[in-house]
Amino acid sequence: MAVLVCSPLWLGCATVLAADSDTVISWQEMQQVRTEGKSVWQLEIENDSLLLNRDDRYYTSGIHLQQTSYLRSDLEVSEYGWRFGQDLYTPTDIKLPPAQIPAIDHPYTGWLYAGMFHQKTAATGRSWRVGLDLGCIGHCAGGEWTQNHLHRLIQQPLPQGWSTQYRSEFGAILSGEYSPGRLLPFSGTDLTPRIKARFGNVITDASAQLEFRTGRLNALPYQPASYGFARIAASAIGYNATIEGGYFNREIPKVHAKHSGGEIEAGYLWQSDRYVLSASIIRRANEIKEVSNAVGAQNFVRLQFSCMM
Repeated sequence: MAVLVCSPLWLGCATVLAADSDTVISWQEMQQVRTEGKSVWQLEIENDSLLLNRDDRYYTSGIHLQQTSYLRSDLEVSEYGWRFGQDLYTPTDIKLPPAQIPAIDHPYTGWLYAGMFHQKTAATGRSWRVGLDLGCIGHCAGGEWTQNHLHRLIQQPLPQGWSTQYRSEFGAILSGEYSPGRLLPFSGTDLTPRIKARFGNVITDASAQLEFRTGRLNALPYQPASYGFARIAASAIGYNATIEGGYFNREIPKVHAKHSGGEIEAGYLWQSDRYVLSASIIRRANEIKEVSNAVGAQNFVRLQFSCMM
């Protein structure tokens, strides 16, 4: 029997633990997965400059490293893992000095974090996942250092306004997601609904998603596959510190986050017995209340590389 934990602040609900032995998180199971299962390393890169337009604006860069241990049976896959990541956000024109940055623009923001997660996926596509990320937002996230070194490497203009970012604040995000399983309208295609929620002082939101796949599909994660995919998501946002500053800092926000949003993604995934390559383009809706939708929407590329040990 599943237990739902609901934020008292708003509608975000996350499926967490259960009394059912199929879904409960246990130390014994984690040790079994670690000792008997296989290991996967994944590097994910998200960047708007990968569109080859030399553009840096809003969500401009994400670098995420993840290690997962998984144990697979004929019916399901159980996973335990950790991750480390850094996300960077900038105004529309990073070449402007602080005094010339428009009052209505995305603030410079960095979010540096590490976390752990657990996920179970059945052959029917039914899955659930819980995670906890701890980190820092603001100067302590090292956004200026990362972007300066990256731009020197790729010979792009250096950002001039990182001194204007919000004050540093410790951050924590509890996340959960659930899918009831796949719909199989035709051979070689499927459709998977999913709900997600995050709760914390960096971001609090909830979303409903629908993913379509077509090609040589896998029933379980880490099985060979080759397919194209498309995903659409609609979200409700309670708080977004990358736009409004840390929840506990009580700084006056430069701009405010919209309370609704969404994104669409289209891409391709290839997976062998050992390696996984995935590439996609994402269009994200405007996230800033004071900015027009025509200006605030953005595009970026997501690349994923995985190796099974």
